Amino acid sequence: MSEGQENHENQNEDAAPESTDEVDQELADLVEETGPISKEAELLADLQRLQAEFVNYKARVERDRDVARNSAIAEVLRAILPALDDLSRAEAHGDLEGSPFAAVVGKLRNAGDKFGLKAFGEKGDKFDPEIHNALVQTPSAEVTENVIADVVEPGFMFGDRLLRPAMVAVHIPV
Repeated sequence: MSEGQENHENQNEDAAPESTDEVDQELADLVEETGPISKEAELLADLQRLQAEFVNYKARVERDRDVARNSAIAEVLRAILPALDDLSRAEAHGDLEGSPFAAVVGKLRNAGDKFGLKAFGEKGDKFDPEIHNALVQTPSAEVTENVIADVVEPGFMFGDRLLRPAMVAVHIPV
């Protein structure tokens, strides 16, 4: 670097603090002059920020309330699944015909439908390891993909939540 460039840079460094002090002073004078306007703008900004925070809080509380409600419903539905299984087996054997329990089965199924309980796992459906538990696998020349051969216990979904996987026997390709 030449001596002339060093002197020029030193002059700029020396000039910078003076110009910064002038700018700071002008800014301080401007703030002093517009004090009440700035205070109102500051209060308005605070109010808008608080309003936005409240809207976000309200949305978060609603979302959390829905999650808690759905979790509670899922737990209650999961607790009555064994009773539904027993009643379905009794119905399949013909033990409920002409008995008062036939009406109870209908009411329980309607209550489950009301809250979105869906049974799945039918004979002939494609096997999906995400929602089915294979208890038995049987090789079969009649299938080209894994297919449900028999349903031991149906699976249940609540909305998009898996309550219980279906217990199935599966035909696998040879």
